[in-house]
Amino acid sequence: MNENIEIIAGGICAVSDVKANGVRSGKYGLTIISFPKSNVAGVFTTNKIVAAPVIHTKEIIKNNKISAIVANSGNANCFTGNNGLNDCQEMIKSTSFGLNITEDEIAIASTGVIGRKMPMDIINELIKENIPKLENSNEASINSAKAIMTTDTFYKEFAVEIKLNNGEKVKIGAICKGVGMIAPNMATLLCFIATDAKIEDEQALKNSLKIAVNKSLNMLVVDGDESTNDEVLLIATGKVNVLNDNVIDSNFQEGLNFLAVSLAKMMATDGEGATKFLEVTVTGASTEEDAKLVSKSVISSSLVKTAVFGEDPNWGRIVCAMGYSGADFNPDNVSISISAGETGVYLVKNSEILGFQGTENLLKAEEIMKNDEIKIYIDLHLGNEKATAFGCDLSYDYVKINAEYTS
Repeated sequence: MNENIEIIAGGICAVSDVKANGVRSGKYGLTIISFPKSNVAGVFTTNKIVAAPVIHTKEIIKNNKISAIVANSGNANCFTGNNGLNDCQEMIKSTSFGLNITEDEIAIASTGVIGRKMPMDIINELIKENIPKLENSNEASINSAKAIMTTDTFYKEFAVEIKLNNGEKVKIGAICKGVGMIAPNMATLLCFIATDAKIEDEQALKNSLKIAVNKSLNMLVVDGDESTNDEVLLIATGKVNVLNDNVIDSNFQEGLNFLAVSLAKMMATDGEGATKFLEVTVTGASTEEDAKLVSKSVISSSLVKTAVFGEDPNWGRIVCAMGYSGADFNPDNVSISISAGETGVYLVKNSEILGFQGTENLLKAEEIMKNDEIKIYIDLHLGNEKATAFGCDLSYDYVKINAEYTS
C-alpha cells in the first residue's frame, strides 16, 4: 500500500459532511445518505434491461449536483414499467419532504428481486423512520451498509485518508453491497463513495471514478451474471482541492483505486456460497486489454471455480480459459503459478509442465489449494502490461441460495 494512504474508521461517515443511517423491516431495508449539495459522478450497469432507479439517477446526475441518496433492498424495482418509475418518484418525494430539499437533488438505488411491485407502504414508513436518525458516525455508516444487504453475509464499508502531493489531506469513505449476480461489468452492486475533495470539473470527476471502477469493480466476478441495477456514485463535497489544471492529484487517484479494490475484494470474499477468495493476476501482456481478457476469463470459468472449491490444482482448466479469452499470447511460452500467503509454486513455467502426477510441485500445489485465499499468477512473456481480477470459488451453496432466492 502507498505510504500516502492510511486506512481509517468511519466508512462513508469518515467524511465529516456526510450524514447517514439505515433501517430494516423484515426482508426490506432502506438507507439514506445526505450531504451539502455536492458534485457527483456515476457508473451504471450496461445491461439492456435497466431498473427504474438507474434510469432516474442517470437523469438526475446530469446536473452534476445532488444532496442525498435513498436506496432500498429487498426489491429491485426492475422490469416494473411505469409503475416502477412512479414508485421511484414516490420514494424521492417522501425523502425530499423529510430532508427539506428539492426532488431533483436526490439519487435513488434499489436491489433485490426483479419483476415485483415495490411495497411502497413499507418503504415510505422506512423513509419516515430513518430520516430523524441521520447522523455522522461510524455506527450510522454500518447501519447504512447493513440496510442495503440482500444475500450478503457481512456489511461492507471502507475509508482512507490520503496525503496529497501538496501535503494536504483528504478523506474518502464508502459503503457497498453485492455478493451474487456479479459479472465483470460490475455486479448486483450498489456502491456509494463520498470524499471531502473539491472536484468541480465534471469530466475530471467522471474520469477519476471510471479509472477506479475499471481496476476494481469491473474486474470482479462471482457468477458471470450482469445485474440490471448496478450503480456506483462518487460524491465530492468540495473542501480540499485535488485538481491542478483539471488534472486529479495522483495520490488521490491511488487512494480511490485502493478503496475500490478493497471493496471489490470484500465482495469477492462474500460471494454467494463462497468458501475461498480467488485472485488472478496476469503479467507480461502486450496490452492491458489482453491482460484483462485473460484474467477475467480465468476468474469467470466455472470449471476453474469448481476446481478451487474442490481444492484441485487443475491447471489445465486455467490454460483452457486462457485459450478462449480472445487475448493475444503464445501458448508455447506461458507460465502459471499459484500461491497462498508466502507459499507459491509453478505448475507451468515457460510452457514446461512442472505440475504433473506425483511431482513435488503438484503435491505442494495441493497443499496450497487447502487455503481460504488462493492467488493465480499467469505470465504471458510478451510485454509489460498487467491486470488483476477478483472472484471466488463456486460451491454447492451457490446453487442452493439461488434456487431458493424467491421462495
